[in-house]
Amino acid sequence: MKPAHTRLPLIFAVYPTARGFGWAALESPLAPHSGGLVEVTKDKNVVCLRKIEALLDQLEPETLVLEAFERRNSARTDRISKLCRALVCMANDRSMEFAIYTRKDIETCFGTNGARTRHEIAEAIARHVPALAGRLPTKRAAWKADDRRMALFNAAALVFTHFRYQAQFFLDEMKGAA
Repeated sequence: MKPAHTRLPLIFAVYPTARGFGWAALESPLAPHSGGLVEVTKDKNVVCLRKIEALLDQLEPETLVLEAFERRNSARTDRISKLCRALVCMANDRSMEFAIYTRKDIETCFGTNGARTRHEIAEAIARHVPALAGRLPTKRAAWKADDRRMALFNAAALVFTHFRYQAQFFLDEMKGAA
C-alpha cells in the first residue's frame, strides 16, 4: 500500500496590479504548486478580494506574502495599498502567517544570481520553474507598460524571497544556538 502524499505547507503570494493580480503558490523552492493571473474590470478591490478568498479556500496556504505597499516603502497606488491592507486583515482573520518584503529585499535575494531588474528576475524564475517558461513575456521597451504576465513572475519572486529569508533566519537561529 502506498503512503498518502502529504503536502508541504503552501506559501501563497499575491501581486496586485491596475488590471487585477498575479498569484503564485509553492510548497518549496523545488516544488512549485500553481499560479495564475486574474483580470478585473469593475469594482476591482471587491472582486479581487473575493477571488483571492476563493483561492485561499481552495489552496489553504500557510503564509500570505505581499510586496511592501505602504507609501514610504512603495510607489503602489492608494487603491492597491487599501487592497493589500485588506489582504493582511484577511490573513489575520484566518490565523494565517503573512510576510511583507520590499523591492530591495527581492533585488537582494536575486542579485546574488546576477538578476537585478524585474525582467532578469522573471528570467531566473522561468529557468528554475520550467512550467512558467512559456509564460515569460519579452523584455519591455522603456516606454511601454509591463506585460500583464509579469504579475505572475512578481508573485513568484515574492515566494522565492520568502523562502530565502526564512532559510537565512533558520540558519542564523542555528548559529546563535551553537
